[in-house]
Amino acid sequence: MDIYFYEAFREETEALGRHLNPGIRAGFTPLTIQEAAHDVPPSPLVSIRTQSVIPASWTGRISGILTRSTGYDHVKRFRRETGCTAPAGYLPLYCASAVAEQALLLWLGLLRKLPAQVRQLADFDRDGLTGGECLGRTLLVAGVGNIGREIHRLGTALGMAVKGVDIVERHPEVEYVDIGTGLAQADVIACAMSLGDENRGYFDYDRLKGAKPGALFVNIARGELSPLEDLLRLLDENRLSGVALDVYEDEDRLAVSLRRGAAAENGKARVLLELSRRGNVILTPHNAFNTREALERKAAQSAAQAQSFLERGEFIWKVPAG
Repeated sequence: MDIYFYEAFREETEALGRHLNPGIRAGFTPLTIQEAAHDVPPSPLVSIRTQSVIPASWTGRISGILTRSTGYDHVKRFRRETGCTAPAGYLPLYCASAVAEQALLLWLGLLRKLPAQVRQLADFDRDGLTGGECLGRTLLVAGVGNIGREIHRLGTALGMAVKGVDIVERHPEVEYVDIGTGLAQADVIACAMSLGDENRGYFDYDRLKGAKPGALFVNIARGELSPLEDLLRLLDENRLSGVALDVYEDEDRLAVSLRRGAAAENGKARVLLELSRRGNVILTPHNAFNTREALERKAAQSAAQAQSFLERGEFIWKVPAG
């Protein structure tokens, strides 16, 4: 076998089948590596998303790693912890619009109290459903890369006053501010940061308690940027008026616990379920990337990455060393 794809749900497997060169021998499973319980790699080139944990024992047994994600912190961590020197590739370009639109969907859902609207249809009750509009509100985009820039564009189109926070101020159309100023002004905070060791836990209790009272917090980037227990505390203290998440701390273990119906055994999953019971919380299963358009781009780019590696021993889009 030339390449084995983990975490490939049904629609993705079908899309990959349309784009892979017929000469490439590929295997697929919807499971993570740990769920599949493979002791040895099923092929020299393995492809994962963000929930698979590559066993340390695979170091020296795999010739390449392709993560089908725009983030690659999990791959860099594996390399750092194991000393693995196998080339690694990622997909930087396929889902900026999809993820940005999910962020918009989530903050709109919070602003318009969508969970309560759906719940109260049963008796056509409109009490307590008065929401808010985007026009005139302030949006803070934390992390203005490909996805953050698209979030900025969407917010601007809706008449929001959009501010950006980033260590590199690369986009001339963005009004950049420091994080303290941005949090104090923002009605909506959208986290689109890349994850690194230096910003793990960035949106913790101490930082977010400085946010404008009643602000909404949305994270479509990485769960490790916003600790779940801290978000729950901020809601309980009415410092935030709503939280929407598509990504979660320790997602590799949390997702497996939820799929197995074993949330009680996982502390993060228990906190997540507590959050899910709140009327001002919207949670989605790391699905922001998942549109038909993005799926086709993802499959095409994954196929191109696989073809490049199998032919030349290198990826088109390489995970940086270090």
